[in-house]
Amino acid sequence: MNVRALKHEDPDRLYTVTGGRSRIDDDALDLVTLVIAENDPAPGMQSEHVTILRLCRHEPVAVVELSSHLRLPVSVVKILLLDLRDTGHITVRHPTSATSTTHLADLETLKQVLVGLESL
Repeated sequence: MNVRALKHEDPDRLYTVTGGRSRIDDDALDLVTLVIAENDPAPGMQSEHVTILRLCRHEPVAVVELSSHLRLPVSVVKILLLDLRDTGHITVRHPTSATSTTHLADLETLKQVLVGLESL
């Protein structure tokens, strides 16, 4: 979302979407946190919640991607996601990094790959 779009966003709408909340006290969500829907939207849910659940239905989606799809600031999306998480509609997880995996390539294999690349 670009800065110009935020300047034209109706602050009353953002206030309504978040129920007046502007901060979260939970560090569980960052830009790359993956969101997975646990169930389908329920009747009467807020439209933004419904959209989040539909986007995350088949595969995990990052917080920053949800922000882009919803055209809402990341801070607002985080508030919406915490609402859904607290009610059990979604689960969140952080992507695993290569350093956190239990099986790393051994040094001999890496040397062989390097020799192979140099011979190309």
